[in-house]
Amino acid sequence: SIMAFNTPEIFEAHYSIPMVGAVINAINTRLDSKTISYILDHSDAKVLIVDRQFHEAISKALENVKNKIRIIDIDDKDIDTSSFKKIGQHEYEQFLNTGDENYEWKKPKDEWQAISLSYTSGTTGNPKGVVYHHRGSYLMSTGSAVAWNMPNRLTFLCIVPMFHCNGWGYPWTIPMLNGKTICLRNINVKKIFELINKHNVTHFGGAPIILNMITNAPASHQKKLKKKVYVLTAGAPPPSVIFKKMENLGFEVMHVYGLTETYGHITQCAWNSQWDDLDSEKQNE
Repeated sequence: SIMAFNTPEIFEAHYSIPMVGAVINAINTRLDSKTISYILDHSDAKVLIVDRQFHEAISKALENVKNKIRIIDIDDKDIDTSSFKKIGQHEYEQFLNTGDENYEWKKPKDEWQAISLSYTSGTTGNPKGVVYHHRGSYLMSTGSAVAWNMPNRLTFLCIVPMFHCNGWGYPWTIPMLNGKTICLRNINVKKIFELINKHNVTHFGGAPIILNMITNAPASHQKKLKKKVYVLTAGAPPPSVIFKKMENLGFEVMHVYGLTETYGHITQCAWNSQWDDLDSEKQNE
């Protein structure tokens, strides 16, 4: 299991964990300690990689976990961690240094072998576990590239939490396209614009609330884009005015929809050429 913000550690875990033949369980960072306990027990977790910022919730959660779990701390050097208590027996980077440089990674014996386990809240009872297999994750990752017409060497800003349907599969899609992934620890609109211009970001995904934050941010936080940036937004579609505002800022938005049970976004609203002749208000509806 891993509980982390969108930092390099959770991105690396999307490769390192499957490469040792294990299953990645990325835990929602917004959950309470009781739910975290349930997930760690139900998933039969053997190892927990966790950002020290969650020390209070995790320490409390571990009091009620029956499994014996090895804890590995993420000590993010880009923030002040002085107020975050040590949780585990190992620090992430130090733990990596104990590894075997000549280790040969384990390929799945069968394409239906599990690669990840995600939990989704239901209308009744405890959160439900959704298992992804290697075949499905491969198809999702490759399919996204075609559906979104993604080019090689793109730069992707990782805003969608990687605990959410494994970041909609993009931790696997972007490297496949020889692209660059830019990590964003916390949602900050000013930082989003700064990273877009600094790294020439070409693509990112985000919930409608992210688009709302971008379009309603103070003008001092909004930066003029060097070139068009392509955006996916999922879930209930935002109001048409948000699409128009995003377009005026230099973003091209496509609406998609999916579920944890479907590896993330499985349907998309592809542009229909018949809409070209409609006025902007009708187009954005």
